[in-house]
Amino acid sequence: MTGERILILDFGGQYDQLIARRVREMQIYCELRPCTMSIDEIKAFGPSGIIFTGGPHSVYEEGAPTVDSAVFDLGTPILGICYGCQLLAKLLGGEVEPARSAGAREYGKTETEFNSGSPLLRGMGQRSVTWMSHGDYISRLPEGFVPLARSASCPTAAIGDEHRRFYGVQFHPEVRHTEEGSLLLHNFLYEVCALHGNWTMESYRETAVRELREKIGSGRVLLALSGGVDSSVCAALLDEAVGERLTCVFVDHGLLRKDEGDQVEAAFAGRKLRFLRVDAGKRFLGRLKGVRKPEEKRKRIGEEFIRVFEEESRKLGTIEYLAQGTIYPDVIESGAGSAAVIKSHHNVGGLPAEVGFRGIVEPLRSLFKDEVRKLGRELDLPESLVSRQPFPGPGLAIRIIGTVTAEKLAILREADAIFREEMAAAGLQGTADQYFAALTNMRSVGVMGDGRSYDCAVALRAVSTEDFMTADWTRLPYDFLDRVSVRICNEVPGVNRVLYDITSKPPATVEYE
Repeated sequence: MTGERILILDFGGQYDQLIARRVREMQIYCELRPCTMSIDEIKAFGPSGIIFTGGPHSVYEEGAPTVDSAVFDLGTPILGICYGCQLLAKLLGGEVEPARSAGAREYGKTETEFNSGSPLLRGMGQRSVTWMSHGDYISRLPEGFVPLARSASCPTAAIGDEHRRFYGVQFHPEVRHTEEGSLLLHNFLYEVCALHGNWTMESYRETAVRELREKIGSGRVLLALSGGVDSSVCAALLDEAVGERLTCVFVDHGLLRKDEGDQVEAAFAGRKLRFLRVDAGKRFLGRLKGVRKPEEKRKRIGEEFIRVFEEESRKLGTIEYLAQGTIYPDVIESGAGSAAVIKSHHNVGGLPAEVGFRGIVEPLRSLFKDEVRKLGRELDLPESLVSRQPFPGPGLAIRIIGTVTAEKLAILREADAIFREEMAAAGLQGTADQYFAALTNMRSVGVMGDGRSYDCAVALRAVSTEDFMTADWTRLPYDFLDRVSVRICNEVPGVNRVLYDITSKPPATVEYE
C-alpha cells in the first residue's frame, strides 16, 4: 500500500493491536511491525508518522527492547505510548527510574490534567480520566521537551517537543477507558502528522486489484475457498483482478459443521467462478489420528491443505499461485512483530516450509475482520456471505479438546446444530458475533433414564466483539440456555452435561484451541 502510512513499532505491549485498530478507524493505513526493524527498512516503509507501543519491560533493564536511534533523524513525527514514551525519553537523553514508592505507580483509571494548548491535546478538556499501567516514571525530561499532562503521581503523564514533533504519553489512549484517547490519537494523525485520511475500502479495492495484476501477470491462481467471509471476499477480489484465470477449490476436510459442505457448494453454484469441491475427509482424519496438542493439529491440517491444493493444481495444469484469505488477526496471533504466538493459524504458522507454487497471494493480509466485511460490500457480495460468522480453517478439530475421532465429530456436529438452530429460533443471532459448541475432553457421572451415565461434557461459547482481537462473552438468557441444554442432553447420544463459557478474550481466545 502507498500514500499516508503510520508505522507502529511493536515493543510487546498487550494493547498493540488496539493501536492499529484505532488508527485504521480514523481512515489512516498503518502496520504493526517489530521494533527490531532496521533504519533502512523503516525508510523503505516510508512512514508519515511513527508510534512506539507499550511493553512489559523497563527501559533500563539489560536486554530491554529498543529501536535504532537514527529514527529520530528522519524528521518524522513520533508518538510514544507508555513504555514507548519512556524509551523515547531515554534515547533522547532523559532519565527513567522505577517509582520510589508503591503509591507512585499507577494502574487503571487515573485522573489526569492536560495542557490543551499543544497540537497533540487540542480540543481536550483540562481534566479527564486516562488508563495507566506503569511502575516507572520519567525523572528527567530530554532537552527540548516540556510536560503536557500530569496526574497526582506522575508529573510527566504526557511530554512533547513541539519543534521536532516528538510526543509521549504515559497512559494508553488506544483503550476505551481513556476518555479522550481517540481525540488524542486523532490529533496526532491529523494535527501533528497533517494527514488527510484516505484509507477507505474503495481505495483499498483499487490498489489491491492493481497490485494483484502486477504480481500475478498472466499466471493462473488456485484459491483455497472455505465459503467463509475471508475466502469469499478474496475470491471476489481475485475474480475482478484475474477473471477466468482463477480456480476456487473447496476442500471438504470432514471437519465441517452439519451439512456445511453442501451449503457452501450451493452458495457458489450460481456464480461465474470456477468452483471445485474435493472430498478429503478420510485423509485429514487419518493425519489427525492420535494427535492431542492444538499446535500440532493446526500444523498438520495446514500442511494437508497445501498437499491437497498441490495435487489439484497438477490436475488443472500449470497453476503458479496459491491464494488464501489470510487476514491481519491471523498474522498477529501467529506471532507477528514482537507478539507471542497465541496460536498458529493453519494458513500462516501452519504452512509447511516447502510449497509447490511459485508464490502465495494474500490480498486481505493487512485487513481486520470488520474491514474485510466492508470490502465485501464494496465488491457487491450478498449480505448473507459478508455477515457470515467466522469459522476456523481447521474446523471442528480445534473445537474438540484432545484427539479427534469420527465419533467425537458426530457428537459435536449435532450439539452445535442444536445450539445454532435454537439461536435462530429465539432471534438471538444478532446478540453474538460468534457462537458455537465445543466438545471438552471431560467425562462426568450423570443420571439418565434412572441409570448411571458416564458421558461427555459440551461447552457452549458465544462472544461479542468489534474485531476479534478482543471479545466479551455474550449474556444469553438463562431460559434459552436451559432449553439448549435439555435438547442436547436428550437428543445427542454420549452427552450428559452442558456448560456455558463466560470467559472473555483475553484471558481466553475465542476458539478453544
